[in-house]
Order: sequence, then C-alpha cells, then structure tokens
Amino acid sequence: MKKKKHNGISIKIVTAVYSAVVIIVLTIVIVVAGYSLYENHVMENYKKYATTVLEYAYTITEEYSFGDMIAAREMPQAYEEMRLGLNHVKESSDIDYLYAVYFDDLNDIHSLTYAINAKTAKELEQGGTYTYLGKRCEEGSFEEDTLHVLYDAIMTKKKDSGVVEGYSKGYGYMFNGYKVIFDSCNQPVGLICVEINVNNIRGELSHYIRNIALFVAVFTIVITTVFVGLAEYYIIYPIAKLTDSARDFIKNIGDQKAIDESVKKLNAIEVRSENEIGELYSTVSKMEADMADQFRDIRRFSNNVMKMQDGLITLIADMVENRDSDTGNHIQKTASYVQIILDGLRRKGYYAEQLTPQYMEYVVKSAPLHDTGKIKIPDKILNKPGKFTPEEFEIMKTHAALGKEILDKAIHTVEGESYLSEARNMAAYHHERWDGKGYPDGLKEEEIPLSARIMAVADVFDALTSKRVYKPAFPMDMALEMIRVGKGTQFDPKCVEVFLEAVPEIEAVLQKYSSDDDASGI
Repeated sequence: MKKKKHNGISIKIVTAVYSAVVIIVLTIVIVVAGYSLYENHVMENYKKYATTVLEYAYTITEEYSFGDMIAAREMPQAYEEMRLGLNHVKESSDIDYLYAVYFDDLNDIHSLTYAINAKTAKELEQGGTYTYLGKRCEEGSFEEDTLHVLYDAIMTKKKDSGVVEGYSKGYGYMFNGYKVIFDSCNQPVGLICVEINVNNIRGELSHYIRNIALFVAVFTIVITTVFVGLAEYYIIYPIAKLTDSARDFIKNIGDQKAIDESVKKLNAIEVRSENEIGELYSTVSKMEADMADQFRDIRRFSNNVMKMQDGLITLIADMVENRDSDTGNHIQKTASYVQIILDGLRRKGYYAEQLTPQYMEYVVKSAPLHDTGKIKIPDKILNKPGKFTPEEFEIMKTHAALGKEILDKAIHTVEGESYLSEARNMAAYHHERWDGKGYPDGLKEEEIPLSARIMAVADVFDALTSKRVYKPAFPMDMALEMIRVGKGTQFDPKCVEVFLEAVPEIEAVLQKYSSDDDASGI
C-alpha cells in the first residue's frame, strides 16, 4: 500500500528526537555499568595486593616457626626478631594492619586472641605500642561473618590464603586477608592477617559517579527541554486540544446546544500541521460535526416518538374513562396529585435512591393508565347508577389484576419496559393497603411498589372530592382529614405527610377542574 507523503514535519521525526532521549538513558546505563566494572576491577586488584603482602609475611612466620610459638604460647628471642621482619613488611607496603591471631578456645568463636601485631616506626613515634602473644582481641574488632570465616579456615585446615570484605563501626570497610599458620606437627594453630582500608577507595568512586550523574542530569535537562518544546508544538498542543474537545463533546451528549458549541470550538482550533496530526484533526472535526447532526436527527425522532407514546397513553386512558360514566377529568387530576406527592417526597429526601428524575417522569406519565383494567369490566357494572352489590364489587375489584395483565402483555410486546413497568405497578397495586388489607394480593408496607402507594393517595383523594351518583363531593378539608386518618393503615405515612403539606398545590388542581362535576375512584 502506497504511503501518503506529508508536507509538514512527520511524527517520525519527532519520534527520532524521542529516540535521542532513549539513547541518553542508555548512555547513563552504560556509565553506571562501567562504574560497576571499574569498581570491581579496582577491588580485585586490592585483593590481589593484599594476598601478595600476606604471602610475603607468611614466609617470615615460617622462617621463625611461628606456629610452634603459638602452640606453646611462648615468646622466645626469635619472636622479637620475627616482629622486626613483619614490621619491615608493613613499613614497605600500603596495608593498614598486619597481625596474627588464634582462637584461645576452639569451642568459643569469640575467644580470638592476638599472637603479634606489627607496627611501623611512624606508628610507634605517634604512641603506638606492640601487641604480644596472648592479648585478647577487643570486642567488636571483627564482625561475626569475618569471625566465622577465620574459624572455618582453622577448622578445615585451609592451606590457601583468602580475602574477606568486612565492615565494623570502628574501622569501616576493610579487606581482610588471612592465611592459616601451622605448627611443626602440621596442625592449624592461628592465622596471619593483613587489612587494607577501602573507605577512601569507595569515597573516590562515589565522587566519580556523582560527577557523572551531575553531567548526565544537566545534559538530560537540556535535551528534554528541546524535546518537550518540539513535542509541545507538533504533538502535545494539537492532541490536547482534540482530547479536550472530544471530552467536552462526550460530556455534553444529551444537550444539543452544548454539542453544537463544542463543534464550533473544535473548528476554531488552528492546527496547521499537514502530517498525521493534521489528518487526525480533520477527521475528528468531521466526525464531531456529523455526530452532532445525527444527534439532532435522533433527538427530533425521539421527541416525536415520545409525543406519540404520550398521546397513546392519554388515548388509552381516555378510552377507559369514557367507558365510565362516573368520571370527570379523573386521569388529569390523579396525575397532578401524583406529581405533587413525588415532589414532596423528593424535597424531604424520602426514598431518595428511587426518586431519580427518570423514575419520577415515568410515574407521572404512566399515572393515567392506573385504571386500564376497567376496560374489561362489563358496562352494566362499570356504569351502574348506585352502589355495587358485594358480588358486583368483587367483579369491579378484578380491574386491578386485569390492568396488570394488559400492561404485562404490552411490556412483552414493545420495547420500553422501564417506562411501562410503573404503569403496571400502579394498575395492579393502587388498591393495596399499607396494613396489608387491600387487594388484589394483600401486600403491605414497602412490599407495595412506591408508585402504587403514591397513586393510592391520589386516587382516593380524587374519589372523595368528586361527586358520585351515590354521594356528593366532599369538601377538601374533610377529604384531607380522611386521608390523614388513613395514614399508617391504608396509606404510606410518608406519602400522606407530604400530601397534607401541599394544600396550596391541591387547591390549585381542584380550582383548575372546578367546572367539572364528576370524578372517579374505587
């Protein structure tokens, strides 16, 4: 596939700059690795030097049969002659300590005792003194790991010399070279040891690495500044603007005006790059503009569907109401009372988890369908001019179950179950009672769906304030008192509470429909 050429600076060039940063990082890694190798090399040379000095000192101890002196715990005239030889070895080398030790009790690793300790002339002039065979080593002179190494060398009759790196609070980091001293019976009796202080070496190496690190840091800052400047101009700024615009667009989905404003802001961004970033900008701009137009068309279609759906609900409710000669704006008034109760519950924080804006919208829109089941009640019962007989009332009560059946079928036939589910709940259970003595299922308290508990108050109040063939319309005060009496028995106490607190809104509804003489409620 042929690659498209770009007139502007390609992202590949910017990537090359980024690669330079990677190279710098690799350079740092190489420097650090070099430091490590250099440190190991220096330390290895010091170990070899310590071993060389140790072997030379060992030949002197062999010449004077130092092993037999240690075994016998004696210091003959040859002892002092040997000391002069060891002093000369220390004087002519760069070691810090040259001495011999032995374990006074092989069963006690901490019984390390000096056999001899060499001194230079300068050390003696500065107050140094000789250490003789039999002086116990000071506590803490050797760390535990070093003690174990020396002890193991004695116990295993080690022939070769060895070097161990040790540390103590008093001396810091030291290289400790050691070699086992044998007596004339070839039994291990002690160790000749040399020590080299490596603290200064470590300090010099640390100083070296600090200078390298400082140089690399300065160099990295310069390169990074240049890289960030280029990236800011060619990559970060346009991508950040595109990201902000896309985020703003997504955040405002649902608000057509805000979406259109987001598209305008995106078009106002000046991205002049003719590389991949420029193409991305053009693509996103066109995509957002097209999506804004699609959202506008979808919203227009959705609004039409909603209007049609609301109209169908009202039409169905009117069909039911028109079959009942004992009604008068019942669906309009009960829907208004339902809205009043919903607003009151939300204002007081009751049932906050349920009372979402969408839930409240569904309940109010579905309220007119609460008597849908009456469409299956025979006319001779539905329009009877008088009270029902017990048998007729039982038939009339079935309208709740019939309404549930009708709306269940609607839910399974069309999409939008969440919209019709509250209509089903109200149709099925608006005659249930808080104390469980209602119908059709004898539900109680919060077993009854909230929408049905709200409709129960609205439906009964409208029935009380509306004229029937068998009764006149009760005054509002009397009807409200009867609702109050039913609090906690027939009705949800919270629904009654907020309804009784909304007298002005209730009066407004009654006045709005005051020209109508009839209402209904079973």
